[in-house]
Amino acid sequence: MLTLGIVNMYDKIKIVDAHYRAIARAAPICYAFGFSLALYDFPFKMTVDELVEFVRDQTTIGESGRFLDLLNKEHHLYVADLPPKGFPAHFGSIVVTTSKPYPQKLLTPLDVADGNMKKRSYMFLVGLGRKGLPKDLFERAEYHLDITEKRISLETCTAIGAIPTQINALTFALEQSRRYGLTKEYLKNARQEQLQEQDRSGKSENRDLWAGQAWHW
Repeated sequence: MLTLGIVNMYDKIKIVDAHYRAIARAAPICYAFGFSLALYDFPFKMTVDELVEFVRDQTTIGESGRFLDLLNKEHHLYVADLPPKGFPAHFGSIVVTTSKPYPQKLLTPLDVADGNMKKRSYMFLVGLGRKGLPKDLFERAEYHLDITEKRISLETCTAIGAIPTQINALTFALEQSRRYGLTKEYLKNARQEQLQEQDRSGKSENRDLWAGQAWHW
């Protein structure tokens, strides 16, 4: 099971627009790519069913909360306080998403895709708010994931979209590579070559851009 866990780092007493908008944006992504959605430390004093109705009344995002309702009906929506110690075992390995992963805890998107094919469970924690995730979670989490693999920091809702999309795409690529007799190591090397080529292309485009600007000046 793959789960996207959103940890509220905004107000924990008063409901603000960012709360229900983030939930409404996350739900279609999770539903589309087969993820469960877990919400931690949100200031909702209501049942899960009431929360779904509240979000549906507040926004038109995600077809007015239709996909949040579907996640709930299919038992893929969880709401709880952030546990002070361990997370429920069925979530599997806890993964902090960050642009600054600890080297000793680094998990690549391809590692996740490989684990997904082997039916391993992961929960990917994303912090909602400028503060990011609580620092103690970096120590408690089993793994750290930089979804960009380039140490690029993403805004919360951008990360919410990027994580399931990238993992789904790499899982498909790994499935196809094995179908044709290729190994994970082959795909890993191909991915590294792709990242290096993107880096070279980006630098080249920047040089061309600045050269063009200098010419016009």
